[in-house]
Formats: sequence, C-alpha cells, structure tokens
Amino acid sequence: MDAQTIAAAGLPALRWALHGGLLWRRLATARRDPLTGLHTRAEHLLAKHPGALVLLVDLDDFKAINDAHGHAAGDAVLTATADRLAEWCGRHGIAARLGGDEFAAIVTDPAHTAGLFTLRTALDEPVTHHGQVLGVSASVGHCHRDQLPVPTLTDALSTADASMYAAKGHGRRNTH
Repeated sequence: MDAQTIAAAGLPALRWALHGGLLWRRLATARRDPLTGLHTRAEHLLAKHPGALVLLVDLDDFKAINDAHGHAAGDAVLTATADRLAEWCGRHGIAARLGGDEFAAIVTDPAHTAGLFTLRTALDEPVTHHGQVLGVSASVGHCHRDQLPVPTLTDALSTADASMYAAKGHGRRNTH
C-alpha cells in the first residue's frame, strides 16, 4: 500500500474523531443553552451510568423552515424540539442543544423512556407558529455506553453521530 492509499483510508476516521471532539467541546463549554434552557454539560452522567444511552438529534431541512418562515419560526421549532426531547428523557436523563439544529441527550436508564420510536414520532410532530403549521422531521442516532470500547463522551457522541448519518442515508424521518 502506498502512502496516498493509507492517507485516504485514514481520512474518514480522522473526520469522525474531529467531529466527535467538536461535539464534546460544544457540550462541555456551557451549562445551559440560552434559547431552549437545555443542559449542555453531561460528561458526569455518562461516567456514572454504564447502561446510559447517548442520542444525537438533527433536524432535517431546518434551514428551509428559517428561509420560508423566518427565524422566529425556526426558534419555535428549536424550542418545541427541546421540549419534546426533554420530556422524552424525563427524570432519567438530560437533553442538550449542541448548537444550530443539533441536539443531544444522555439517558441514564433507557428502560424508563417510551423508546426510540416514540421519540422519533414526537420529534416529527408539526409545530404551530402564529397560525402556521410547520412540518418538522428529525434524524436520530444513538449509542449505548456499554457497547463502547472506551466509554467516553467523545466516543459516544462520535458513535451516535455515525448512527445518525446512517439514518439520514436511509432517508428522512429515520432512527438508526
């Protein structure tokens, strides 16, 4: 194998590592998101709960909502998504906004949630803003902490991110 082939093979892994580090930094830098009020620090939950479930949620075509209906409508969608994710987590986890239209959650006891299908259904419910019904859909990726070789938040977020993009590869409105 030549150096070019080795470098090409390593680029996807490097991209996932960099993106995972970026997600971790976003999650660790602030305690609460000013728009949604969601938590943004979660490393301690993952460390204390070996059965934890880590989720990444990305709103599909969010830019189109902002472009067609304005930023206030986009903020309403973000707030509704935050509320739905936090409600799904309940008292067994925390929801976080990473920035833009990307959210994360860590659930310490996934058995006490309504399940991923229920979450996806809730996230795909339309949002009404000033009398307009806005269609919303989200892609959800997940990772179980106990399935990671090294149970760090960075690795969990990277794995959930890969899962989310695999769901997007199957089309919108998917959970992987």
